[in-house]
Amino acid sequence: MREPQDRSRRQQKRAERAERGAGAASGDKPAIIHGAVPPREVLLGFISENPDKASKREIAKAFGLKGDTRVELKDLLRTLEEEGLLTKNRKSLTRPGALPPVTVLDITTRDKDGELIGRPSEWPDENGAAPAVLIRQSSENRGKGKTPAAGLNDRVLAKIFPNKDRSGPAYTARVIKVIDKRRGAALGVVHKLADGEIRLLPIDRRGEEMVIDSTDLGEAKDGDLVESEVVRSSRFGLPRARVLSVVGSVGSEKAISMIAIYAHGIPHIFPKQVLDEADAAKPATMSKREDWRDLPLITIDPADAKDHDDAVYAELDPSPDNPDGVIVTVAIADVSWYIRTGSPLDREALKRGNSVYFPDRVVPMLPERISNDLCSLREGEDRPALAVRMVFSKEGRKASHTFHRIMMKSAAKLSYQQAQAAIDGKPDDKAGPLLDTILKPLWHAYGILKRGRDRRQPLELDMPERKILLKPDGTVDRVFVPERLDAHKLIEEMMIQANVSAAETLEKKRQVLVYRVHDAPSLAKQETLREFLATLGISMAKGGQMRSNSFNGILSQAEGTPHQVMVNEMVLRSQSQAIYSPDNIGHFGLNLMKYAHFTSPIRRYADLIVHRALVGSLGLGEGGITPDEEAQLDDIAAEISTFERRAMAAERDTVNRLVAHHLAERIGEDFEGRVSGVTKAGLFVSLPTYGADGFIPISTLGNDYFIYDEAHQALSGEKSGLGYQIGDSVEVRLKQAIPLAGALQFEMLSEGKKMPTAVRSFHKSGRRDRSSGRAKPGTRPPRGRRR
Repeated sequence: MREPQDRSRRQQKRAERAERGAGAASGDKPAIIHGAVPPREVLLGFISENPDKASKREIAKAFGLKGDTRVELKDLLRTLEEEGLLTKNRKSLTRPGALPPVTVLDITTRDKDGELIGRPSEWPDENGAAPAVLIRQSSENRGKGKTPAAGLNDRVLAKIFPNKDRSGPAYTARVIKVIDKRRGAALGVVHKLADGEIRLLPIDRRGEEMVIDSTDLGEAKDGDLVESEVVRSSRFGLPRARVLSVVGSVGSEKAISMIAIYAHGIPHIFPKQVLDEADAAKPATMSKREDWRDLPLITIDPADAKDHDDAVYAELDPSPDNPDGVIVTVAIADVSWYIRTGSPLDREALKRGNSVYFPDRVVPMLPERISNDLCSLREGEDRPALAVRMVFSKEGRKASHTFHRIMMKSAAKLSYQQAQAAIDGKPDDKAGPLLDTILKPLWHAYGILKRGRDRRQPLELDMPERKILLKPDGTVDRVFVPERLDAHKLIEEMMIQANVSAAETLEKKRQVLVYRVHDAPSLAKQETLREFLATLGISMAKGGQMRSNSFNGILSQAEGTPHQVMVNEMVLRSQSQAIYSPDNIGHFGLNLMKYAHFTSPIRRYADLIVHRALVGSLGLGEGGITPDEEAQLDDIAAEISTFERRAMAAERDTVNRLVAHHLAERIGEDFEGRVSGVTKAGLFVSLPTYGADGFIPISTLGNDYFIYDEAHQALSGEKSGLGYQIGDSVEVRLKQAIPLAGALQFEMLSEGKKMPTAVRSFHKSGRRDRSSGRAKPGTRPPRGRRR
């Protein structure tokens, strides 16, 4: 009789553990029966407190679910996703607004016990106040290379764990890497008051205004953007600061991009030992290299490009087994020869993750000696490269490919416009001699590759990117949409095929690598998009596995209609964020199963990892990936994914500040705009001419009660039935521009439109969010995502 009793006790203990892990709300806890699907509250609590065990399999195991109960669990999880209470991230589930497993934190203070407290450096306003995170540091491991030591004002990359001690912060964290040792430095604007007192105005909304003594001002003048440090702080009165250096006038573009660099903690000054290593680098040798200097590879880049990391060449395949096929060769700068694992150059490159591009400057991943000289595929100069030779059939199917470590010499440097003009019958003196022998074969090969792309049907969003052209003084001249040429598409498709080849080769060699992955849209986002499209009379299949061509069908239904821009925007918002990962789940947007970034090692650390993996697995000489590096790929992938998002945010903020600065003298003017975002707090309106968004608080829309309808992306008046929906063309008046914050505020001039019957019926059903009166802080709608 003891065996059944023991089994019963074990089952009871498992149920008790599940209950403890479930994290149900305080008060009466829902009953938990082992082997039965737990109540919604218990399930949500378990996922919140056990993010490492939040896959369907782990949840089923934790609650002892088998057979039909696993099907019930699956249905419940799907329902919670559709209700927006859960978000699917690859195979795991998370609560919306929860911190991701790896997060960048700013260490801002200490608790009463002296422990460091950090908060996420990026946190959307709609999620409320950023959660506090307790930084766990083991004195046993500190200083032994196992756990980096972090301190106050540092920015760190950290592994996040839910804190089950409800009396403390919501999360604890283990520091993976110290990104930036801030040492108390701050950025601010010098402002002289009428009484002669000098203040330092912070550019960070969390910053504190400080006083500067005239003896600590240095060469700074009123209106200068400066670096400073705190020299004295007391319990009473403002702290005092000393100017360390003058960045420039706050009215200059240089200062505006520098604000973004500091605000996002982007490393922008190379340490001396990194520069010394770069200066000491010698040209690559011919060791284990093939001599391809006679092959007329050419570079095709933007006219103002300073570094050239890819070159291309195409020819007909002479093999009788591949009639009318082509051979496409892509050569990529051999950065792995110069940047060896663990060197100062390597550590600094990983710290940056990628180059960051602003309208006036580039913050490069590598020093200019490497990026613009030794690794740049300059015209007429010997340069080391990794090349891939790809054979395609006339239908655009790849038959084979091989990788080679080579020495090359670029036959010509052309801009996209030069190459396109030559193909269009207007060659200049430089492109003319290359037309028949190099350019026409490249365009012929692109036509063949395009057949393969059309058959693959990647996601084809029509979201033109705007570019800011600056005047000589650094202020905005104009904002325009560059023309999208076949020359751009040619290079893009050849780079995609080279990236696919790299992933395929490394998988075949069983070599671990960093993939570029893009997950399918979550079920919750699909449902939101489906409900929105229904209001426009556009159908979207329900259930099943969505593919990229499914979204292309939606886009084609909207093409040529007044809703085209709106539908493209909403389809973009439904997509997941592409990231780097050593685990391959494919690339949804490109509709590819194997994809890795290989073609830009000068500006992306992920590509450098792939180069090292190819060199090592193919036995191509020095500079291959090391076992220690392979063991760290999980952390490296998390870091560079985070740094990519950091770069995108900094670039976007700089554009916003530039446009706000440009429009600051046009307060009171009227503009044509488009509703680009709808929130409970109000409307975001985009100015297509300038590529900038401004906000209209809901309190300024009128005297009606405005109802926020997330499914239809609309605000509509409860009494009048008039409202605004994403994509609407509207006329607005500029009421305020704050250049330092990159913020614009508008007044709505257009009368709302009569909302569709479906929206009004939705309101009457009781599923609504009434908003009026005082406006809440809004958040900018998401922008484009990188492949």
